[in-house]
Amino acid sequence: MSYTVGRGSQPEESSLDKPGEKLALGVAARLSRYLQVLTQARKIGKETISSQELAEYTHVNSTQIRRDLSGFGKFGKRGVGYNVESLVTQIRKILRTSGQHNIALFGAGHLGTAIATSDIFGDHGFRIVAIFDVVDDRVGTKLGDQVVRHSSELHDVVEEEEIVVAVLAVPASAAQGIADSLVDAGVKIIFNYSDALLNVPPDVTVHASSPAVDLLYALYFYLT
Repeated sequence: MSYTVGRGSQPEESSLDKPGEKLALGVAARLSRYLQVLTQARKIGKETISSQELAEYTHVNSTQIRRDLSGFGKFGKRGVGYNVESLVTQIRKILRTSGQHNIALFGAGHLGTAIATSDIFGDHGFRIVAIFDVVDDRVGTKLGDQVVRHSSELHDVVEEEEIVVAVLAVPASAAQGIADSLVDAGVKIIFNYSDALLNVPPDVTVHASSPAVDLLYALYFYLT
């Protein structure tokens, strides 16, 4: 799922939420996108960034960006921009993602391998602490810094590693069964890369990611 909005969009709601309340969905989505850009900027050694630069990378109106960030304090300086390191820290606090969060990855095929060997999660404080599969040729092999486990070990590992998020990089036919086992083990957040529509209890959050849907979304704004 992509959270970017079209270039030239008009300013939206104020991001200033009352203490203790959850962020509005649109605000949380945009802050997550800002954090993604800032994290990459930090990796290439960029120390400051302007709202206009953020707008160019995220396609969010620069006025909206300033409004979102000003709702939580004074982060930038006129003519200088935002300090990248400081803003990364502050947005992580706002999104409550400071510190390290443990992830279980299901699927050690091509997609699972790409995920396990990428910095995409590690850059944001998420650590893959367990990788599972049911294919005999994959179980017991090394992927990244983890040995692939059999899915039958799920319950024990979730408890031992204090896993809060599971990532599914499995065929659609296998996704629901794994999701059921994760729910039984107490996992509350599932990131689903398969095409399956997962049926989970109301207290479990499922986030779906589809490159095809993202492309359709981008194509819509290009054509309009």
